[in-house]
Amino acid sequence: METIEMLQAYWWLLIAVLGAVLVFLLFVQGGQSMLYCRSTEAERQLMVNSLGRKWEFTFTTLVVFGGAFFASFPLFYSTSFGGAYWLWMLILFSFVLQAVSYEFRRKRGNIYGTKIYDGFLMFNGLFGCVLLGVAVGMLFFGGDFTVAKSNILDGSAPVISQWGPLHGLEAIACWKNLLLGFTVFFLARTMAALYFINNIGGDEAFTLRMRRKVLVNGLVFAVLFVGFTVLLMVSDGLRYVDGVFVSEPNIYLHNLLSMWWLAVVFLSGVVAVLYAIFRSAFDSRWRSGIWYAGFGAVGVVVVLFLIAGYCSTAYLPSTADAASSLTIANSSSSEFTLSVMSCVSVLIPFVLAYIWYVWRKMNATPLTDKELKSESHTY
Repeated sequence: METIEMLQAYWWLLIAVLGAVLVFLLFVQGGQSMLYCRSTEAERQLMVNSLGRKWEFTFTTLVVFGGAFFASFPLFYSTSFGGAYWLWMLILFSFVLQAVSYEFRRKRGNIYGTKIYDGFLMFNGLFGCVLLGVAVGMLFFGGDFTVAKSNILDGSAPVISQWGPLHGLEAIACWKNLLLGFTVFFLARTMAALYFINNIGGDEAFTLRMRRKVLVNGLVFAVLFVGFTVLLMVSDGLRYVDGVFVSEPNIYLHNLLSMWWLAVVFLSGVVAVLYAIFRSAFDSRWRSGIWYAGFGAVGVVVVLFLIAGYCSTAYLPSTADAASSLTIANSSSSEFTLSVMSCVSVLIPFVLAYIWYVWRKMNATPLTDKELKSESHTY
């Protein structure tokens, strides 16, 4: 394998890991969507402050995910972020509302009251998850765009990619993308309930209710996930062969079976998530489900990204012009750029270690109503 191919595969793996960590951290959005689900004011305060200690992780990971895509696969960034901008603007708008809400929800002089900002948090909890799932769905089911690299030489209109007239809104109308979007949403709600069980203590009635939510949301997620997995495995895709894109039935199933170690990771991740759901629902003393579900979800999402991009597969198929589809080979940065960034990427383990350390310090003891009242700063 040539150096450039190794670098492309390496950076697609990093993109997959960042995307998977982002999906795990969406438990913040899942928790926000449950703020007014039969919860009292005291419980709502605990939930908001529990999530408020983690929301920056999600926001930062989303930014890093976009930045990594821009640096390593700039043609995808210009095509998707620059063309399907209505979809991405809706996503970013929902996350801006989240940031504003945590900052101003209980700030002195707040003339709107906490309920307005709670509504913003719930908006981000629903639409942030679903729309991110829709955006990722385009990696499998395609987008309405064309790419003409020769346009870069046209000084009057040096625009490489063109998107359809709806600029990404058509992806929301695709039921396949929505299936993935709601799968992500119910996974986020399931992991949020697991997180609350792990992070909030002192109220057995609240914990019992969260265990019920784990079971209900987990079962809905399982049904949606099975439906999405079956749909994906029987879907056609595009593979770049001898200079042209060729349509191949069951392409993602073929990719999964050809890389058997990914199939092992995928199945192990599914088992870990299901184990976390059922044990948390029925074992009243177990509080560690968030970690089993988290590591399982990360493994599954990494595999989904890898079967979308490896084996010369078009990770962003074009529904308007198959020849415009993007692969990790035709959309990546130069070998020099990828090499330099690879040297910088050795810092990633240190960043992850720092995040883990801060997380452990924050979660040293479960958050209780008594502790919250003694805090000098609350959300």
